[in-house]
Amino acid sequence: MESKGKIIKFFSWFSSEHKIKRWLILAILSVVSICYAISIIITTDTVDFKTIFKIVLFFVLGFAGVVVSYISMQKQTLEIMVRQTDKRDNVKSLIYNKKVYSQGPKIVVIGGGSGLNSVLRGLKKYTENITAVVTGYEGFSDISDVDEKVSISNDIKESLIALAKNEKEMEKLMNFNFSPKRSSSISFCDMYLNAMQNINYDLCEAVLKSSEVLGITGKVIPATSDNYELCADFEDGSTVRGKSQIPVFVSDHYQKIDRVFLSPSNIKASSEAISAIMEADAIVIGPGSLYTKVIPNLLVKGITKALKETKAFKVYISNIMTEPGGTYGYALSDHLKALNRHLGEATINYCIYDTGEVMPEYIRKYNQAGSELVEQDIQKAKLEGINLMKRDLATIENKRIRHNSDALADAIINLVCEDLKFKDKQNDPEYLFLEQKLKYKKLKNDNGERWVRRKPNKDGKTKFYAKYEDRMESIKESEEKAKRMIEITEKNDKMLQRVSGMRQVHKSKKTKET
Repeated sequence: MESKGKIIKFFSWFSSEHKIKRWLILAILSVVSICYAISIIITTDTVDFKTIFKIVLFFVLGFAGVVVSYISMQKQTLEIMVRQTDKRDNVKSLIYNKKVYSQGPKIVVIGGGSGLNSVLRGLKKYTENITAVVTGYEGFSDISDVDEKVSISNDIKESLIALAKNEKEMEKLMNFNFSPKRSSSISFCDMYLNAMQNINYDLCEAVLKSSEVLGITGKVIPATSDNYELCADFEDGSTVRGKSQIPVFVSDHYQKIDRVFLSPSNIKASSEAISAIMEADAIVIGPGSLYTKVIPNLLVKGITKALKETKAFKVYISNIMTEPGGTYGYALSDHLKALNRHLGEATINYCIYDTGEVMPEYIRKYNQAGSELVEQDIQKAKLEGINLMKRDLATIENKRIRHNSDALADAIINLVCEDLKFKDKQNDPEYLFLEQKLKYKKLKNDNGERWVRRKPNKDGKTKFYAKYEDRMESIKESEEKAKRMIEITEKNDKMLQRVSGMRQVHKSKKTKET
């Protein structure tokens, strides 16, 4: 039975969907052509111009056919491998090559929150060499059931979940509550990370070992193992200490943040985080809460210096919506100014921002909570010296506006491919693998999963607009109807006023006559 299965697998290589047979036949015919040319040379006694022309023709055709068929079979094999990469249950497949995947580009993602998780979720489909640099501690707290006086960052847990091969099961495990009836409940993740920290005597080492123990794609590294407090200076000269107090002060006093800083200022970055940044091919900053999730990680001593010295290109993913109590009223240029003010100019190379096409009904919900769409003031943003890239990033998850993880990953990997082209590495397996994977997208239908070639949107509509076109059109129609009803009502009111005025004039004339 086993040998029969191997034979079936071997012949499945030549199925019509793989498009291998045509190139194999071309290779055979090309070899035959070369052999025929050689046979003419051997068997011909006298060589004239006609014979030479025939030899050269068959030899050139045969050689060209061999080259074309070899290159085409290599590309087609790579395409088949790309389709098989996500089928982890088929590791023994003849065409599965995990080595290329494990040797993918080294990408460091810095930030926190749901935005960071979206980036990690998308990138893990292209490479295993992902490093998430996140906040280590979140200030002091009293955990009575555990002999610890600091709470480990929630970003560590969320990053471990996002990089897991089975996110749903990992999320259930990490969020498992040991005492659901108590107000100060402790999850499995709290207990596990505290135990790992006690075993390894260092938070960074504990999280790195956790990446190995849990078998996630890539690794998670805290920016620092030291505890610190986030502080903010405001435009009116006020200073507020504590991450949770900053948005409260903004909301109560209507003040904009001038800068944020860490206290104490001499906390050291983890050596693993600095090494990852220095060895990276690409560094992704954001998306996420600008002043409480993204910039604090960049301010850790050693991180900023490493970002300036690394040869990797740096790309910032802009937020789609502003954050109440932090960046309310911020346009795209304001986000870039804040980054340049804290990091220094010429540190970030690219900024990827959304098209801004989001359904009005969801924007209204965010407006009620004190948030709005990030204004795309492109002309002002260009003055910050960062290359701007407009992409369709928005999607709706659980009735909330989120970054599309696949769209984010595509945009980042496209930049990686362009960088490899610039370094003249178009023939490297890494580049070919990424390029072929970008050409395909995986769809789910009734027959299971299938891979199809990506098609450009010829009508100029974004993916978001195409997905929600009917609903957006119905919203527009309802708004137009409401406007028309208001106009009709106003016209009717004016007509009634005119009629009532004419009646009054007519009554006054009658009274005068009497």
